[in-house]
Amino acid sequence: MARLTAHTRRIVMAAATAVVLTGGVAAAVFLGSDTSADGPGPALAHSSATGKSTGKSTGKSDGKSDDKPGRTSAKPGSSASGDDSAPDGSDGSGEATGPAAPPGAAGISEVIDHETESGGKSVSITIDDGPSPVWTPKILAVLKQYDVKATFCMIGPQAKANPGMVKQIVAAGHRLCDHTVSHDEAMNKKPVAYQSSEVLDAQKMIEDAAGGAKVQYFRAPGGAFTPDNRHIAAGHGMRPLGWNVDTKDWKQPGTAAIVKTVKQELKNGPIVLFHDGGGERAQTVAALKEVLPWLAQQGYTFSFPAI
Repeated sequence: MARLTAHTRRIVMAAATAVVLTGGVAAAVFLGSDTSADGPGPALAHSSATGKSTGKSTGKSDGKSDDKPGRTSAKPGSSASGDDSAPDGSDGSGEATGPAAPPGAAGISEVIDHETESGGKSVSITIDDGPSPVWTPKILAVLKQYDVKATFCMIGPQAKANPGMVKQIVAAGHRLCDHTVSHDEAMNKKPVAYQSSEVLDAQKMIEDAAGGAKVQYFRAPGGAFTPDNRHIAAGHGMRPLGWNVDTKDWKQPGTAAIVKTVKQELKNGPIVLFHDGGGERAQTVAALKEVLPWLAQQGYTFSFPAI
């Protein structure tokens, strides 16, 4: 009988606690609720300061996040700090760039993706934290107007609560991304069994809501990737997905500021982060109406993230 690898032994040992963790985590997380126009949903918590971890091989976050109104802040340099518009365009993994690793069991690389499928002068639009019955339809309308396909990174319970919207996204030719069950930016500090539940339970919720369409990507909240959650995601057919441009639309800084951020940070790379959930997204809708035609005018094409 072949010896278990250290990674496999770690997962087996952690699995002993899976029942306890998966039985109580969701209930505890969702005691809070989103009282925005998006309707019931997780009370998303994020940090908003800056700071980087020096861990390169652990998969720990450097703290950058995709924050939203009402989320907690952390002091610069603290372990919970975060701002995902770092000058290098990374998302906090410490393994965000470089050649693809050998594919896992499902043939999917575990390396965090920061490239487009088509390469060249192309960009990928990614939309996080929905679906929202209020803002997702408006964003879909803008994407349709400019013939752009996007990747929607969904919170599992939000997808479960809005299956019709998920199906509409799929029918329009967009792709699905797993953004976990509870959007826990500290998931990288928790047991493997917990991380597995966050990733795989959300995948099931999204795919059930989609009527069977596959989730092709996994984005860890706030860049809280670890070797374990990347391995779990890739093993279930989901490429870990980073970002290069954080529009900071969650801050509602004004449409002009969002557009300016895209133009300034596009040099960091092609994966652009917007939001359709977590609060009011009128500025996001307005900004997309400016950004999408501007990108086309600059000679960019639109592509999905690489798998």
